[in-house]
Amino acid sequence: MRGIPASNGLKKGLVLAFALAAALSLGACSDIDEMFGGDDTSAAAEAPPTAAADTAAPPTAAAPMSAPVSAGAAPVATITPVTVENGPDTGTAVNKTIQSLRAQVAGLQQRLAANAQRLVDLRNQGAGAAGSYQEAKAHITTRLQVGTTRGNPELVAEWNTAQGQLDALSANVNALNALGTDVTNDSSTAHYALNQISATFNVSGAVDEDHRQLQLLEDETSQTMVMVDRLLSEVSDGIQRQTAYIATERANLTTLAAAIKNGDFYGGNIAGSLGAGGGVQMASAGSPLVVVRFDRPNVDYQQVLYAALNQALQNRPGASFQVVAVSPTRGTAASVQLAQTAARHHAEDVMRSMSEMGVPATRMGVASTTDPAATVSEVRVFVR
Repeated sequence: MRGIPASNGLKKGLVLAFALAAALSLGACSDIDEMFGGDDTSAAAEAPPTAAADTAAPPTAAAPMSAPVSAGAAPVATITPVTVENGPDTGTAVNKTIQSLRAQVAGLQQRLAANAQRLVDLRNQGAGAAGSYQEAKAHITTRLQVGTTRGNPELVAEWNTAQGQLDALSANVNALNALGTDVTNDSSTAHYALNQISATFNVSGAVDEDHRQLQLLEDETSQTMVMVDRLLSEVSDGIQRQTAYIATERANLTTLAAAIKNGDFYGGNIAGSLGAGGGVQMASAGSPLVVVRFDRPNVDYQQVLYAALNQALQNRPGASFQVVAVSPTRGTAASVQLAQTAARHHAEDVMRSMSEMGVPATRMGVASTTDPAATVSEVRVFVR
């Protein structure tokens, strides 16, 4: 069975229609043989959230975050921790509280700088994994574009490399989730500290210097909250962007796996195939989507089938498909029985091809019927 070179309709049609249901789980096959052998239902384990404990630290000025970002990684918004100013000890009980709150805010500043650096490092790692993935994918598509042998072991190795890089990106998303948990905890701590500062203004026994220090600490804490919330937004955006990318590329890898198996892309010169006949036809309106007539061995129907599925899903992204095995009724009872068996086998082959093109089993149904007008076994694919 020959494959067909992929077209731009792949992402608009089959991939976008099926990827979100099957690939958002970030599941990964261990290798390409597993991809050929069954559905991918495993999900990447998410790293457990870790809470950042409040650490009393001496009031100190935190340096601005200025780590290098590798080429291809999105720049991180400027996260410049605020300098927490010291103040004289007035000897009052209120000032003791102020010193404790100041140490708490200084600790937040240190964690803010550390978490900003973690985000830079994770983005660099993600960019590296994405670059390696795209390189492996480019090698595969280049070889398939010019044609190669079926199940080429060199392409299988490249596919496994690409799969490994996507797994690394999935682990990167888990690490971003853990970072988001830590930053969320810091945001809660900053809000709590600000509330404590506001409440301290109402405590009796303070001198004017205590209130001056409280006002300054209140401003510093408010600025810290802005920076923490900005970092949290950066992390959240990174998770969403990377999750969507992985989902799309998981589906692309599924298509590449089928293409490697066949030694060629699905897609290609659709017009040429339609004009070639060969027992395959695109049905008109109100008719089956595709009719495959098995009037000779090795009917090459995959190319037209792919184009029809792609077009159907562009028109109706939620479409499902009914595969009907049609057998003729002419001849003896034994010959009719043989024709029915052959038609069912052909329907199974068509469904297997549709599965390799990315159609999940939950969107396919199969049925059998006879048609006195049929002269050979046929498989008719309907949109439902």
